[in-house]
Amino acid sequence: MSGRGVLVTGGSRGIGRAIAAAFAEQGDRVAIHHRDSAGQAESLLAGLKGQGHAIVRADLADPDDVRHMVDAAAKALDGGIDVLVNNAGVFLHHPVTELTYEEWQAAWRQTIDVNLTGAANVTWCALRHMASGSRIVNVSSRGAFRGEPDSPAYGASKAGLNAFGQSLAIALGPRGIAVATVAPGFVETDMTNEHLKNPRGDAIRAQSPFGRVARPEEIAAAVVYLASPAAEWASGAVLDLNGASYLR
Repeated sequence: MSGRGVLVTGGSRGIGRAIAAAFAEQGDRVAIHHRDSAGQAESLLAGLKGQGHAIVRADLADPDDVRHMVDAAAKALDGGIDVLVNNAGVFLHHPVTELTYEEWQAAWRQTIDVNLTGAANVTWCALRHMASGSRIVNVSSRGAFRGEPDSPAYGASKAGLNAFGQSLAIALGPRGIAVATVAPGFVETDMTNEHLKNPRGDAIRAQSPFGRVARPEEIAAAVVYLASPAAEWASGAVLDLNGASYLR
């Protein structure tokens, strides 16, 4: 089969949907992971360019689910995974001053289980199907650096994902596998739709000197580059994609 085998977690909507479409556009075969959005995954699959694509399902908070999903993806992609994009994530509103202790614990558990431990488990499983020249790209967030006062577990999970990616860049370099990370700011997706409505939306767009937020396709373009053979020397990098809305 032509092209590479690409597994995109959270691939049915938002940034993940754009990433899946971008890889398919250049001739790669894509396994679209979702948890509970089968309809959106099916509509994406129907419109993807090329052949050899597949849909796989898992709750990333369930380690056994993760293992079965990754193995199914590798089988559907003709026996291997050349590119893993850890994109899936949850964003919960949980200000520390407004929750009960039980609600606080639940928010942290759910967020870390999916955004960080889930990504780590997907990566462990995927590596069993990856060879030299493979690529891992993690989708982090500006919030890892700027902070997320109303969603602190989200910011912490993405900071952990950054460190995880850099650790693996060192660990997997000798195997010829490069690992990089993108850290978007606000992007026009289902997840951010409520935040981008006025009047708050105007204030968010004004954070960037361009007066807007990112389009999913802009994030996808960076992911495709970091997954390319030309980007090996970007291994370990965390690429800010926030339109100069937060500089560090």
